[in-house]
Amino acid sequence: MPVDPICKRRVPEDTQHFSNYGGKKYCFCSPECKTKFDDLEKSVIRLKRSIGEKERISFGKLRKEIIKPGICTLCGACAASCESITIEDSQPKLVDKCTACGVCYNQCPRTITTEEGLIGKIRNAYAARTGIKDLKGQDGAVVTSMLAYGLEEGLIDCAIVTVKSEEEPWKPVPIVATTYDELIESTGSIYSHSMTLEALMSAVKQGMRSIAFVGTSCNIDAVYKMQKSPYGFLHLFMRANILRLGLFCMDTFHYEGIREFVQSKGMRLEDIESMKIRKGMFEFQTDDELKVYELEELDQYRSSSCKFCTDLAAENADISFGGVGTPKDWTTVLARSGIGYEIFNEAVDSGYIESRLLEENEMKNVLNLAKMKKTQMYSVIRRQNL
Repeated sequence: MPVDPICKRRVPEDTQHFSNYGGKKYCFCSPECKTKFDDLEKSVIRLKRSIGEKERISFGKLRKEIIKPGICTLCGACAASCESITIEDSQPKLVDKCTACGVCYNQCPRTITTEEGLIGKIRNAYAARTGIKDLKGQDGAVVTSMLAYGLEEGLIDCAIVTVKSEEEPWKPVPIVATTYDELIESTGSIYSHSMTLEALMSAVKQGMRSIAFVGTSCNIDAVYKMQKSPYGFLHLFMRANILRLGLFCMDTFHYEGIREFVQSKGMRLEDIESMKIRKGMFEFQTDDELKVYELEELDQYRSSSCKFCTDLAAENADISFGGVGTPKDWTTVLARSGIGYEIFNEAVDSGYIESRLLEENEMKNVLNLAKMKKTQMYSVIRRQNL
């Protein structure tokens, strides 16, 4: 005898109360149970339609990313949300035609599908570029423009930025910048770790009261923890307001490794004018040519800590900046905190920055890269057999 899926009572097969859903007949003991079931399935249908309108995702994607790698928790969320999926031999299996509605993938606790889950909380997202004439920098030079606005308007006393060493080309050196000329020295990305916290502590000890701090997610997290943790430097950080300006970061590399790689390609670090990671390639621009290499060629020089980082977009920043998603010479800007949102828009209103709202396809590019960063942990961390 069939079982009523609502009250779990056994009912005769010839019951007058039944519904057909997904090619299967469901029997009920009463019209009340049938109504509850029908209302529930209508909600499921609406959910599938809503998700399906955004993106077609098949069970194959769940199988490839979650089930086959052994990430599946066997919670049964996929089977509970789709009649075509069941649990057999300790793993989800497709037993009927997949309609690519995406519900199984979006309900799985091991997939990361929401915007907030991928890039953190934001107030607004923009595409921006500098409004300062003749200013050159990485992407849209927006970070330098923001800092210039803050200094010239007296909103900040200094900025913690990173410049290149004069003795060792492209080696990062953190400084406490108090002038526009010092800000100009810090333009452009340096793909090695910079110990910016030392410069920040120095600025606080010097009595700086309003400080802009520029760094990648790991450095931003350090500042955030120092400010929030009961074991942090509360007695120091209560003396200063710190504006956290985060930089998108997929990878950093050991300085010695970059130097070794550059030399192996017949180049000299002192001849390189700029470096950029774009679409899986590492670009080195010299005075007379652009040399491009597969990013994987530098894997051996990649910082080991990057293998454990899941934060592309510096989620604990007040504002985040990156060259992902937007066209060449533009910067993606994610305004997060209230103060970050206000200062960015004031800089725009004052002509230091030109901006527009980030388009949907541009945000999608950011989210796709953020997802790659989030899920890399699945292939890195393995619990060892003891």
